[in-house]
Amino acid sequence: MRPEALLGGAAAAGVLVAVALAVFVPGFVSAPAPEPDEPPARLDVAEMTLSAGAVTGETATLETTVFLRHHGGSAENVSVEVRATDADSGLVADTTRRDLGTVDNRGEREVPLPVTVPREGGYEVTTLLYVDGERVDDASASVRGVGALTPPYAESTARFHEFPDRPSVEYRVASVDDGRATLNVTGYLTNGGDDPESGLRLEVTARQADSDVVADRSEARLGDLAAGRTARPNVRLSVPDDYNYYLDVALWRDGVIIDTTRAAANLDPEETLSVNETRREVGFEASDFETGGGSAADRPEAEESTGEQPGFGPVVAVVALLSGLLAARRWSA
Repeated sequence: MRPEALLGGAAAAGVLVAVALAVFVPGFVSAPAPEPDEPPARLDVAEMTLSAGAVTGETATLETTVFLRHHGGSAENVSVEVRATDADSGLVADTTRRDLGTVDNRGEREVPLPVTVPREGGYEVTTLLYVDGERVDDASASVRGVGALTPPYAESTARFHEFPDRPSVEYRVASVDDGRATLNVTGYLTNGGDDPESGLRLEVTARQADSDVVADRSEARLGDLAAGRTARPNVRLSVPDDYNYYLDVALWRDGVIIDTTRAAANLDPEETLSVNETRREVGFEASDFETGGGSAADRPEAEESTGEQPGFGPVVAVVALLSGLLAARRWSA
């Protein structure tokens, strides 16, 4: 027999034996190794940022961006909710919810969720993260000074100039005739922006200090106020002499008041009127967020100690000491 025929017959016999063993002998052919189980999904809030969005006369939009961190396998039925609560009343002002469905890409992702609130006071903004209907993480941040956000129609870079030691408005008595005084009032306005301002109007109202009665009102229109420049518009007022007045000054543009200030005019020789010129502007502030701790409400600070111990005062202590000495002397006698 030829060698090629012998080799072919041996190969065929080997194949038949292998097939027979695979069929009749259990476990001869092992099953493929099972794939390792997918690790469980882990989702949490890594960060939350707040910024001012659209502002109107009544409302302000807080642009909330939630950064989610994902580890492990796929997470199904994921949703994020942002809630804005009034810091004073505790009432919910607005709520926004977004369904993300299944999250399977690992790493971080941004989820924008704006909330719109009344343009006043402060708010606690809370983010709630849900996976398959169960809350898995939360974060919170506080916002103060929402009322300081300016709507577009009231935005302007022109303001009354703030001097360190005198008001932004000054007056001079131009004349006194027949019991009436003519005041020449000057206001200092500075454009702190990069573009010129136009359409400005200065209005000055003299109010009698005791009665708050308007004695006179006048206005002056300004031309273009160049960037970085200061203007000194003047108006004249005629008021009864020998009284004190508040000079209420308003800066108008297109029918909107964009800035105000007040000065005192002392025309009464026997009484002096003063105006507190201290200003404290409370701007829009958003605090750093806190995760997993619920609301970031302000906690009351501990009261400062006055250094006095409770009980009798020093005078009572001296009286008690003298009474004790007299009683001891009487007892010894």
